[in-house]
Amino acid sequence: MKIESSTFGTTKDGSTVTAYKITNGKGASITAIDYGAILTSIVVPDRSGAMIDVALGYDNVASYELNPPHFGATIGRNGNRIEGGAFNLDGTDYQLALNENERNNLHSGPDGYEFRMWQAAPNEANGCITFSLISPDGDQGFPGEFKVAVTYMLTEENKVKIHYEGSCDHTTVANMTNHSYFNLNGHNAGSIMEHLLQIDADGFVPVDEFSIPYGTVEDVEGTPFDFRKAKKIGRDAFAPDEQLEHTGGYDHNFALNGSGLRNVAYAEGDQSGITMQVMTDLPGVQFYAGNCISGPKGKDDSEYRPHDGFCLETQYFPNSVNVLAFESPRLPEGEAYSTTTCYTFGIK
Repeated sequence: MKIESSTFGTTKDGSTVTAYKITNGKGASITAIDYGAILTSIVVPDRSGAMIDVALGYDNVASYELNPPHFGATIGRNGNRIEGGAFNLDGTDYQLALNENERNNLHSGPDGYEFRMWQAAPNEANGCITFSLISPDGDQGFPGEFKVAVTYMLTEENKVKIHYEGSCDHTTVANMTNHSYFNLNGHNAGSIMEHLLQIDADGFVPVDEFSIPYGTVEDVEGTPFDFRKAKKIGRDAFAPDEQLEHTGGYDHNFALNGSGLRNVAYAEGDQSGITMQVMTDLPGVQFYAGNCISGPKGKDDSEYRPHDGFCLETQYFPNSVNVLAFESPRLPEGEAYSTTTCYTFGIK
């Protein structure tokens, strides 16, 4: 396993951004930068042996400082939405920024962890890079000083392992996720609607017109959200369905079957033959079909458009800090935060 570092650019405030590239013995690689602990590329072989970058992203720091779609971003302290940006922990009310439609907090607000400089610690012997951050008490509106780290590891089996760990000196919310967009035909290959997708979930979380859950889990049977057997992403994406109308397409959390670290999803590129198996120990995964992709030009001067990439963001359910029926992202004072997600790439 080899780790190479290089200068990626400079932030608008003058910080030098470093890129770290891990390459395994098969030539597959991942690259992450210390700005935002962002995963900028995932390069794996297709069925012909060609090396393909399957992660959407940018070639420069300035675009990541904007990054409207959150390409490759480490999201924290809380991924997804909190209704009204408000919650109560142990009798104390907390208010976060309202950065979505002036009514919700999305991905912890405009000062998310994806816009911070992290401390990097590459470990060539283990084929991994650990990025660490100290988030002070009151940061983004959350209580407590949260010390957090995210480790990216690449194995010889082309598995990308993402591990989060941390602790806080006050009870807080901890619901980290990675916001990578995948296109298994190549980051600039166009629509992902012909990709096959399977999600091991008997239920999904319905939402209102502002993407806030009703607080229930609905059976996927007989709905466009039934991915228990692999089907093309686009097969039911435009079906006449109130839930799809609320979100402009797939942008919903799935209530995953099972518990512990287990296989939860599978995707397959229709042109490349590249496959991706997803594992997590979390209760949910947000499947987003890239309905609103926009922003600066991507890598290789690419013009990314809606549905050119998809996300499978492992996490607690949206607004779960406010819904007693959902598993809570509450992290008690002094307790360890630890969660793992893996994306394993293969060929079919």
